[in-house]
Formats: sequence, C-alpha cells, structure tokens
Amino acid sequence: MKIPYYHIDAFTSKVFSGNPAGVCILKEWLSDELLQNIAFENNLSETAFIIDRGSYYDLRWFTPTIEVDLCGHATLAPSFLILNYLKPTLSSISFKTQSGELSAKKIGDKIEINFPSRMPKECAPHPDLISGIGIEPVSTHKSRDYLLLYKSEEVILSIKPNMLKLMNLDCLGVIVTAPENNCDFVSRFFVPGAGVPEDPVTGSAHSTLIPFWADRLKKDKMNAKQLSQRGGELMCTNIDDRVLMAGNCVIYSNCEIVG
Repeated sequence: MKIPYYHIDAFTSKVFSGNPAGVCILKEWLSDELLQNIAFENNLSETAFIIDRGSYYDLRWFTPTIEVDLCGHATLAPSFLILNYLKPTLSSISFKTQSGELSAKKIGDKIEINFPSRMPKECAPHPDLISGIGIEPVSTHKSRDYLLLYKSEEVILSIKPNMLKLMNLDCLGVIVTAPENNCDFVSRFFVPGAGVPEDPVTGSAHSTLIPFWADRLKKDKMNAKQLSQRGGELMCTNIDDRVLMAGNCVIYSNCEIVG
C-alpha cells in the first residue's frame, strides 16, 4: 500500500496556524476500518480521503475516532491541493459526499467552498451543556451542533469547558460565539465526543454560524475569526440555503503512507 499524503494547514496563509488536515489520495476505497486507522494514526482533527472520478471527486472525512458527515477545513485543503497542484488548469471542482454535492473554486489567492446552510433554532439546553461550558449564555440554539450566544470576545476567550460533560451531549459539538468589533463575529468549537476537544478552525460549524449571524446582523457578507490557539480567518457569504467560505491554505508536508 502506497498512498500519497499531504498535511495542509487550512484557513491560514502560514504554517503552524489555521486547522491542519491530512489529505490522502486513493485509487479506490479501502475498508472503513483501515480509513479510520489511518486517521487515528495521523492524529489530526480531520483526515480527508479523495478519489478522482474524472468529472468530480469522492470525498470522505474522518476524525481520529469517527467518520463525520461534513467538514470545512478538510474540504478546503483538498480543494487547494487539486486546484493549485494536481489539476492547476481547473478553476473549480465538485465533490460527492455524505452531505451531497459540494463545490470549490479559486477566488484570487483563496479557495471558496460552497456548503449547505444549517440555520439553528432556539432551544432548551441539554442538562450537561451549560455546566459543561461553565458560563451562562445569552441564548441557546441547535442545528447539528449546539450554538451558544455570548456578549463579547472576552467571554469566548475565557471559556474553559469540562470536556467530560460535553461528551454526554445529544449532538456532535458545541459552538460558542459572540459579536466582535474588528470582524463580524468570533467563535470556538468543542467536539470531545469525536476525539477533538477543541477544533482550531471549523467550516462545518460556520454552516450554522453564517446564517445565524446573517440574520442577526442583517448582512450577507461577513468576516469571521475562530479563537482557538492556532486561530483562523474565514470570508463568509450567506446565499439562501447555501453558505460560502473562502480562505487560504499552505502545505506543511507531503509523503507516502506505506504498509
């Protein structure tokens, strides 16, 4: 087995920041067990597996412990690789995924990905949610993930969640978010149940954040920051039932997986 493998930092223009994604280029699907073992061995928040089908690519995403239905940075990373290195004459590509067809295109020096919108609805919190986060929110909402609204960036930065409690929730993860003066909104994302205590930069969470903030701010074009230790920036657009996210990527390393 020899699999071309790239380690790419997404939603950033410099290494050691943004969200690292592994990208494995396959000829055909391996067993789910082997895909999961490769992702576990890579030990990144996500490993993307792609297969070139000619007019499109198959794409799947694995954390170190589970397969997920949608991942932004591990879509941005293979899009960047394909459009800049594997097929540099193309300006756009499409992927077939568990979440339907996704697309990506070049926008200047950035890659823009097109994702489904997941508008959250206000809800009552799970019994372990607020105690797990540790700070009472202004309001609680839910789509795939819980979204907790806070007043300021300072509150978001001060959150020190109890990861064991967050593993008991009835959803994949928890988004915490607030407005910010130097951009439109900031966020953090916690996913301990998927083996990722805090994800550095999360495109799938922005499928919920973008429509949420578009409605509150009454604007469809926004700039966002994720306030993890590595940090990341996203250019966001809200369009009906879709959201667009644009960002930079940089290759940290490439090699072959052998075994």
